[in-house]
Amino acid sequence: MNQDSKPSTRAFFRMLAPTSTTDGTRLFMLSVMASVIGLVAGLAAFVLYKLIAICTNVVFYHHIGFGLPNIESNPLGLWIILVPAAGGLIVGIMAKYGSTKIRGHGIPEAMEAILINKSRIAPRVAILKPLSAAVAIGTGGPFGAEGPIIQTGGALGSLVGQLIRVTAAERKVLLGCGAAAGMAATFSTPIAGVIFAIELMLFEFRSRSFIPLVIATTIATTVHVMLIGPGPMFTVSQVTFDIGHGVPFYLLLGIICGYVAILISRALFWIEDLFEKLPLDQLWWPAIGGLGLGVIGYFFPRVLGVGYGTISDILNNNLPLAILLAIFVFKTLALLISLGSGTSGGLLAPMFMGGAALGGAFAVIVNHVVPGVHLDPRAYALVGMAAVFAAASRATFTFIIFAFEITRNYESVLPLMLVCVIASGLAQLYMRESIMTEKLARRGLRIHLEYEVDVLRQVKVAEVMDKNPPMLPANALLRELADKLSNYDPAVMKHEAYPLVDTDGKLVGILTRGDIFRAIENNADETTTLLAAGTRNPLVAYPDETLHDAAEKMLRRGVGRLPVVDVKDPNRLVGYLGRTAILDARQRRLSDETDMETGWLGKPSRAGS
Repeated sequence: MNQDSKPSTRAFFRMLAPTSTTDGTRLFMLSVMASVIGLVAGLAAFVLYKLIAICTNVVFYHHIGFGLPNIESNPLGLWIILVPAAGGLIVGIMAKYGSTKIRGHGIPEAMEAILINKSRIAPRVAILKPLSAAVAIGTGGPFGAEGPIIQTGGALGSLVGQLIRVTAAERKVLLGCGAAAGMAATFSTPIAGVIFAIELMLFEFRSRSFIPLVIATTIATTVHVMLIGPGPMFTVSQVTFDIGHGVPFYLLLGIICGYVAILISRALFWIEDLFEKLPLDQLWWPAIGGLGLGVIGYFFPRVLGVGYGTISDILNNNLPLAILLAIFVFKTLALLISLGSGTSGGLLAPMFMGGAALGGAFAVIVNHVVPGVHLDPRAYALVGMAAVFAAASRATFTFIIFAFEITRNYESVLPLMLVCVIASGLAQLYMRESIMTEKLARRGLRIHLEYEVDVLRQVKVAEVMDKNPPMLPANALLRELADKLSNYDPAVMKHEAYPLVDTDGKLVGILTRGDIFRAIENNADETTTLLAAGTRNPLVAYPDETLHDAAEKMLRRGVGRLPVVDVKDPNRLVGYLGRTAILDARQRRLSDETDMETGWLGKPSRAGS
């Protein structure tokens, strides 16, 4: 081999080496833990599914069965009014003496753990949440298993992050992996599970989180396939979406879904407020909500239970218009009363059912009113199912992908995108918070759900630094500078710190106002130099660094300004970076967002004339 080829070979393998061994090791560790979490969350989803089936069979048919029955027809008669109330009482007792975190549909509680508790969830939540959900749903609660499974999966991820030494940010990733795996294991929708965690749990899109999420959801979905079967939870036959002729009707459906999402969200929290005013202990609230559910269920039993079979019937156009309208009205009412009472259950499935019934009914009505349009109720049911929840939750991208993964029909993408974004945009106009964040906002927690590039990661230090730094000779006397400060000399008063240079102009230290005052308090003598009072070998920034990196240095070392030195000659001072310059970069982004500019059709500006 020619010797000249050796350096190039070594350079080639250096190119293949990871840029950061530490980051790679942590990512590998997170990925391994994510695989474990995905497996456990998938098994937990299966166990909860079977628990719900057992409870439902025991309560409604008095035998032990592992298949989820259709409780539309059951032998209980009038007793069915009291069954959900009994289940609600049990949940109320579990919440009072176990953990209040089991109340509700679980997703806001997982978000709260991320925001204020460094992603720590108590172990008992991982046990009590699925048990309480099994009791609530098994006694007729109009919920799905996905909300409790998502919270349970998140709790399992959090527990793994508490057992092993990790950072709070890494624990957040593990919690998100558990939540995403729970959703994927329930519906067999791994991509939607990943996006769900990014949109509603992690509030970030980074390799550190994306790779573990994909691993966790892939394994959880594999568990679903092995234990429950291939394919998504809902079966959908071949659908005709016909976007070319259906655009006006999809637009109208988007508007309707947006207003329905607004109505459901506001009604849910209005009912929660009514329960808050009851002169009764919270223990009794789920029982009262269960009693209301029992009355509705007696007259319209289809609202009881998980209802996955009913959703499949709607998506396959197996139900007449009257039943679709009744499902939309009574399932929504049952959901609001039950969930508003603070019981335990998932929000997704009942809202999916209501949205699907709304979309299917819309298509049937239009076909009657406008002859010849031939809308496919299955298409509008699927789109309505995704749009209502997308608008209510502000997780629009998640539920576009979710509905696509259910049909696996590429023709569904355009109608889903159109209807979901119209519904979500309308909901955003009227609701400051979503159905996921309203409860948190009432507790004083504001969540920023929009994703944008950090301007500090885009701007280089060289763009904002002071290129004429306020440098002072290191051997100058402290007394002379103190006199100038006491006389309010404008040449020195405008700076908080001064880079110190030697006789050759090389950076040797930095002096802050605090250093000056401390030296005076310590009775510095007449011969004390600036360098003796200041800091030698100061922390520095480089012109090609981002402001994010420079600001991180400031925060870690507790300093407010950095001398900027040449990359090739670290002793040559080229600039000065203070906190004001960093804020100016933020101001630049704010100006880009708010300042209107003259367009081509407007009056030309002086600079462009």
